[in-house]
Amino acid sequence: MQSKVYGYARVSTREQNEDRQVVALKSYGVPEKNIFLDKVSGKDFNRPAYKRLIKRLRPKDTLVIKSIDRLGRNYEDIIDEWRRLTKDIKAYIVVIDLPILDTRVKDEYDVTGTVIADVVLALFGYFAQMERDYIRSRQAEGIALAKEKGVTFGRPAKEKPANLDEYIEKYISKELSSRGASKALNMPQSTFLRRVDEYCHNLHH
Repeated sequence: MQSKVYGYARVSTREQNEDRQVVALKSYGVPEKNIFLDKVSGKDFNRPAYKRLIKRLRPKDTLVIKSIDRLGRNYEDIIDEWRRLTKDIKAYIVVIDLPILDTRVKDEYDVTGTVIADVVLALFGYFAQMERDYIRSRQAEGIALAKEKGVTFGRPAKEKPANLDEYIEKYISKELSSRGASKALNMPQSTFLRRVDEYCHNLHH
């Protein structure tokens, strides 16, 4: 069976114009009937046209995209999909904007495409790690800066009832049960018992 050439284009919203991608795919020689277009976010690969395309792809078919970010929004997703396309399906990929990303082979002795695919996966893995490290670094910087400005994280602490100590002493002297004391203070029983522990700890220090 003769191998086929397919094209894939994606725009994030219906307002964006896909013409530039489609024109580029046609100019590259992709038949119009073989161009699949999605007007959805690139957050995952659960896209109608893309799923139809994957069902069509066979070993040695070629998938042409204008730029690598048409596959996905982050490097980890792109790595997984690139591996699926080149290793599992055994299709070729051509990225128009990055001519080096062409995994096609000239003949049975040509391993260039396979080597390129492996190098690309390694590069994407490196960029994915850099992206994760950068995000973590920015988050840490943001938290540190917020703390310097007095911003607190987590739930705000509830004010201690004014008569808490009185009820704790009644509980300790067995005048009240923990259930009765917590009900009178309108707080969870577990919170009341934690306050009792804190109270006793402070008494001994």
